[in-house]
Amino acid sequence: MVEIVQNGDKVLRKISKEVPISSIAKPKIQKILADMKTALNTQYDGVAIAAPQIGVSLRIFVVSGRIFDEDFISGKGPSQLDTQKKKRAPSMVFINPILKKISKDKKLMTEGCLSVRPLYGKVRRATRATVEAYNENGKKFTKDASGLLAHIFQHESDHLDGILFIDKAKDLQEIFVE
Repeated sequence: MVEIVQNGDKVLRKISKEVPISSIAKPKIQKILADMKTALNTQYDGVAIAAPQIGVSLRIFVVSGRIFDEDFISGKGPSQLDTQKKKRAPSMVFINPILKKISKDKKLMTEGCLSVRPLYGKVRRATRATVEAYNENGKKFTKDASGLLAHIFQHESDHLDGILFIDKAKDLQEIFVE
């Protein structure tokens, strides 16, 4: 089983290396992507994961398709039963992501992190963001986002630069989720 690295591990504070585009389709990168998806899917409340969170210092993050579930968007939150029953949108893979644009307007939102359990805090981030990246097939794409997805793009991009949300958060508190 793939383990999610916790705060204190040096890999979380490193600046991740770019993935050579010619390597994306190769078994090594495809296995890393599969491991990231597996690790993310074991966490019923996880919405995204960066490669350093599984101990791999590469510029990759994956966003779970569950963020597009209506229950999740409406704020009902995830439940273990729902995530097992529902067919969800596929995860989105971002290789060598670059934040091309972020809005000037910012919003304070509560964040947590699979690598900084059980801490949560409020982080002020841009309300809109545009990312340019490569998908799991090595095809370049651009994705615009607002709200939660824009927040996720910024959180995961920080991971690739060795920054954790606790470096920016206010009102940190421990919250244990069952």
